Amino acid sequence: MRPAVTGPDLRLEPSPQAGTAPAKVSLRNVARTYRSARGGKVSACTDVTFDVAPGEFVCLLGPSGCGKSTLLNIIAGLDRPDRGEVLIDGRPVSGPGPDRAVLFQEPALFPWMSVAANVDFALGLAGVPKTERRDRRMFWLGKVHLSRFADAQPHELSGGMRQRAALARALACEPDVLLADEPFAALDAQTREILQRELQRVWVETGKTFVFVTHNVREAAFLADRVLLMSAPPGTLVEEQRITAPRPREFDDPLLAKVVSDVHRHLIKEVEKVVAREIGG
Repeated sequence: MRPAVTGPDLRLEPSPQAGTAPAKVSLRNVARTYRSARGGKVSACTDVTFDVAPGEFVCLLGPSGCGKSTLLNIIAGLDRPDRGEVLIDGRPVSGPGPDRAVLFQEPALFPWMSVAANVDFALGLAGVPKTERRDRRMFWLGKVHLSRFADAQPHELSGGMRQRAALARALACEPDVLLADEPFAALDAQTREILQRELQRVWVETGKTFVFVTHNVREAAFLADRVLLMSAPPGTLVEEQRITAPRPREFDDPLLAKVVSDVHRHLIKEVEKVVAREIGG
C-alpha cells in the first residue's frame, strides 16, 4: 500500500486490526488465470494479499475485469486460485462451507417456494432441526421487515424485497462471513439507498464479517470500514482507504463526500488504464 496522502480522517494506511488480532479472512498472494474462448490465458487477478478482521466490513472496488468477483468466489470456495491461499480463521479454504454465505446480484430464490420456505430450505441444508427453523426464519424475516410477506411467492415481491429475503436467508444460517457480489446493482437508485441503510443497520446489529464487491464508490464509502481499490486487470490491490465516519452514517455526511471524491479519483486512474489498453489493442 502507498503511504498516507490525505488528512487525518482520510488515511490510506493498513487497518489498525492488522497484526493485533487474528484475521477472520486472509488472502496471501492469490492469483487466478482463465482460458479465453480463443484458448489464450487471461489473468483475472495477481498477488492479492489482505486480511479482514472479525466483524469488519470491507468493500472491494475496481474497474471491470479486475478480479473482484473472482476473489469473492475464491473466498466462498466456489473457485480455486492458481497460486496463493485463502484462510478462514487460519484454516485453508478448500470448498464451500456453512461458515460463509454469498449474496449474488440476483437473489436466486426458488420461485416455487414462499419466502419463508426459501429460508427454511437453507436452514435445512445447514442442519438446523425442524423444531428450531420456524422461530429462526421468522426472527430474521423480521430483521429485514418481511414478516408480513413470509407466505408470499418471490414473484409477488419487488426487487428490493427479494434481496431482503435473500439477506434473511443468508443470515438465518448464522455464517461467520457474509460475501456479497454487487447485490444491489440491478435496483433503482431509491431502492438501492433504502437497502444500503437496511444492510448498515443489520450489520451493526449482528457484527458479522463482511466482504462486499461493488462498482459504486458512494455505496462503498457508506457501508465500509475499509475500501480496497484494485488495479486495472490483472487486478491487484493499489490503494486502501479507511473510513472513520461514525455509524449510523448518513449519505450527506461531509466526511463521506470527501472519501467518495478521494476514492473516485484513484478509481478513474485505473479505469483510464483499461480504456487506454482497449484503444491501443
